[in-house]
Amino acid sequence: MVKKIINAVILILPCINIYSQDVAQWRGPDRNGIYDEKGLLRKWPENGPKLLWHYDGLGEGHTSAAVTTEGVFTTGMIDRKGYVFAFDHSGRLLWRSEYGPEWDLNYEGTRSTPHVVGKRLYLMSGQGKLVCMDCSDGKIIWSVDLVKEYGARNINYGMAENLLSDGNILYCSPGGINTGMIALDRNTGKLIWKCRINGERSAYCSPIIIKPGDKKIIITIMEKSICAVNAATGSLLWTHKYENTYSVHPNIPIYMDGMLFCAAELGVGGIMLKISDDGSSAKEVWTSRMLDPVCGGAVAFNGRIYGTGYSDYKLTCLDWNSGKELYSVRTLAPGSIIANDGLLYVYSEKGRIGLVEPGTSGFNIIDTFNVPMGSGPHWAHLVIHNKRLYVRHNSALMVYDLAMNR
Repeated sequence: MVKKIINAVILILPCINIYSQDVAQWRGPDRNGIYDEKGLLRKWPENGPKLLWHYDGLGEGHTSAAVTTEGVFTTGMIDRKGYVFAFDHSGRLLWRSEYGPEWDLNYEGTRSTPHVVGKRLYLMSGQGKLVCMDCSDGKIIWSVDLVKEYGARNINYGMAENLLSDGNILYCSPGGINTGMIALDRNTGKLIWKCRINGERSAYCSPIIIKPGDKKIIITIMEKSICAVNAATGSLLWTHKYENTYSVHPNIPIYMDGMLFCAAELGVGGIMLKISDDGSSAKEVWTSRMLDPVCGGAVAFNGRIYGTGYSDYKLTCLDWNSGKELYSVRTLAPGSIIANDGLLYVYSEKGRIGLVEPGTSGFNIIDTFNVPMGSGPHWAHLVIHNKRLYVRHNSALMVYDLAMNR
């Protein structure tokens, strides 16, 4: 009898692990823009990869796709109302669910990419409404008005945070006077803790979680500083001054080997901080004006940082340790950037997508193609999932085949 029970547990455990790991979030599995798939094309056909399917009725929005084993989720604004759209992997629309008014004052449309954990989907609207939906039908399980309940102060271009979760905790930054950051129970929406963060407003940044020593620390950028908050208690550990003209900090920080890289537009550029072994402090290592993306982020691997500049319209490579510009090229910039298997995928704001090999002394632009559908600015970030490339351009979602052998 005991042996049967043990065997049953062994069979169940892998299923539990697979379910718990089915998380889809902005900028990939580790929120750093780096994907880990093998067998992808390393050279594209003349007109780009094969288009598998597309959908043209999303309305206005700049969000990416959140892709799980069961479906594809994204958002759009139609008649000033925000909707989540769910598709199967063949492109069939499964459901469309309204969650409330969306941002229509400037650069209108949806901002935040859905955050999916198992069977639940989480989203923050540009108006500061936080919702939890059932992935199977789009029904709202719980919602929180961050403005009314936590004093969130909306900002010039609407709230644009891509949510972060860890286990059963959901983190976000309302930017209230006494609620700079909050932690909520992911299942109920109830408050766990709040952190003032010096009364600063939020600044379009999406947080990350780092684990120096035995601590879990939430890192984000508020209107005037880079901030570190104890994930367990909500206590503010440290801040580091980091400002630009309009308090615009949409680029997610990158953490690697005890170092934290942040980048901002308007000529501010990048900054590298060294985090102490216990996470209780940070020290500036270098700054550089050579890489100042608007909202396209950067990727870092092999001791180098890759991203596009807004001031000089260049695709740039910086040395991780010194901030020195190693090389650059005036193409595909400004734009967003992700990476997979040593290659860069750059999505220019002008609507051109490039497959780029970063070499020891320069970039090799392998192939490019123009995004054929949608209108307006190209601000959404690319997504790679199961050998497919997901491209959002305002009202259109396009899915391309990247498989080397399909």
